[in-house]
Amino acid sequence: MHLSADDVRSLHKYDLRVLQSLEFLMSRYDWVPVEELTKNSRLSASEVNYRVRRLVDKGMIKFTQIPYPSYCLLYNGYDTLAVNHLAKKGTISALGTLVGEGKESLVYEAIGTGPVILKFHRVGQRSFKTVQRSRGFLPDKGHCPWIFASHLSAEQEYIALSTLHRTVSVPVPLLMNRNVVVMSHIAGANLNVVTLAEPGKFFDEIIEGITKAYKLGFVHGDLSEYNIMTDGEKPVIIDWPQWVAPDHPNAEEILDHDIRTVCQFFQRKYQMKIDPDELRSSVIG
Repeated sequence: MHLSADDVRSLHKYDLRVLQSLEFLMSRYDWVPVEELTKNSRLSASEVNYRVRRLVDKGMIKFTQIPYPSYCLLYNGYDTLAVNHLAKKGTISALGTLVGEGKESLVYEAIGTGPVILKFHRVGQRSFKTVQRSRGFLPDKGHCPWIFASHLSAEQEYIALSTLHRTVSVPVPLLMNRNVVVMSHIAGANLNVVTLAEPGKFFDEIIEGITKAYKLGFVHGDLSEYNIMTDGEKPVIIDWPQWVAPDHPNAEEILDHDIRTVCQFFQRKYQMKIDPDELRSSVIG
């Protein structure tokens, strides 16, 4: 189930209070007991019962009887808290349509002072343990529900974009809240669906971007034709939550994979002759 602007607009302040209480209590519980939710929300038991039924129907929370009557926050509920915060801040005034869906994120258009993009991080929906092993920023032990891992993923991307956007062609970050990064709208398409008039020039600009990012302390970690966009004039490198620093133990291997993946695309589609090893040496300097 995807986030609905109508559902967000229809929420009462008590619905939001219940969502906020669940968010707080899930730092201690996988499933929040009804008694704890009632106590924390400072609402009557009957009011909580009414609100949780509404929120379950909207796909924002989930109920279980086992091992005790309890609730947990779902992604739509967590997303709603972020959108509500962004609206109160005046960062967005309207939530638009879903324009992209990946394994670990949803991307929506929205309106702020102009068109913006909201990227909702949703880490580990399919296998949290697999993601936990592959992401250095997630704790190896302890209680870390998917929603909080998604917050950390959004934070990683926001850190990268905040540093890179002045020097490297990436989306400009505007604000982050919970698992959502608000960024500039890129008018264009992903590299895999366009045919470039000057592929050699475009490729050189991508390598220049990789080099600048490396010198600023960032190796993308998942670079391919699917997360490089073009606005018709230049490449824009997107999707930065998996970045690693150059001093990461596997940084050279990860950088090599990024470069080889991009090279293979240009070799396959444009028959360009490229030496990935030589390029990696030039990036490292």
